[in-house]
Amino acid sequence: MKKVEAIIRPETFRSLRERLEEVGINGLTVSEVAGCGQQKGQQGVFRGNTFEIKLLPKVKVEMVVEAEFVDEIVQIIQETCSTNSVGDGKIFIYHIEDAIRIRTGETGKLAIL
Repeated sequence: MKKVEAIIRPETFRSLRERLEEVGINGLTVSEVAGCGQQKGQQGVFRGNTFEIKLLPKVKVEMVVEAEFVDEIVQIIQETCSTNSVGDGKIFIYHIEDAIRIRTGETGKLAIL
């Protein structure tokens, strides 16, 4: 099993969710987060005063899937969330040793279905 974690622009989440549902990925954890990378924030103007926003709003999407689906999921994320601009986000892939459904005690693949 693998965990795919993507930090994306908030405006791309809806399209990503729809594409993932089309291929049968329904189990997601979604968090609103803030961060910056190469874009190092941005400047804003409020009532004539310039201010700097260091941390920009992002969405973190996490899913645990069987290893054979990872390449397809990564491709979907890249196609759906890319604007070809700095700040599109990152994808991280982790190995998951085991998963346990709390309610039933099911483990492994059965726990993530």
